[in-house]
Amino acid sequence: MICEYKGKEPRIDETAYIAEDTVITGDVTIGAHSSIWFKTVIRGDVSSVHIGSNVNIQDLSLLHQSPGLPLMIEDGVTVGHQVTLHSPHIKKNALIGMGSLILDGAEIGEQAFIGAGSLVPPGKVIPPNTLAFGRPAKVVRELTEDDIKEMNRIRTSYVEKGQYYKGVQG
Repeated sequence: MICEYKGKEPRIDETAYIAEDTVITGDVTIGAHSSIWFKTVIRGDVSSVHIGSNVNIQDLSLLHQSPGLPLMIEDGVTVGHQVTLHSPHIKKNALIGMGSLILDGAEIGEQAFIGAGSLVPPGKVIPPNTLAFGRPAKVVRELTEDDIKEMNRIRTSYVEKGQYYKGVQG
C-alpha cells in the first residue's frame, strides 16, 4: 500500500522494486534500482525519509522518524531483515545486520557494518569501514577486504533480485 499523508505522497523511482505487501506513506523518496521487501513499513508521517539508489530494505523492517529529524539512507546501503531505523543517517554502502535497532541521530559511517542484533543508541557515530556489534554497539575492528567483498556481493544480489521481481510482477 502506497498512500499520501496530509498532502505528501511517496516519490518512488520507476526502476525501484516495491513488494506488494509493503506500506509506504507520506514524505518518502526512494531512488533508482532500490528494493523494498515483503512486509516492510516506511512511514514518512513525522519527518521525511530519503532512500538513495541501489538500496535494499529487507523483509519486515520498520522505518520511522522523530519530529525535525529526517531518516537518511545514502546510496548502496543494505538493511537486513527485521531492522528498525528511527531517524538515523546511514551513509553510502553501509550494511545494517538483521534485527538491529538504529536510533535517533545515530550516524553509520560509509561502508560500515553493523552486526546482527545490534543497538546503535541515539547520537552514536560509527566510523567508516568498521564493524560494530552489540547492545549498545561498539566498534570491534576495521573491515577486511573479504568483509567489503561480501557486502558488495549482498548489495549486488539484492539489486538483481529486485529487478527480477519487478519484471515478474511489473
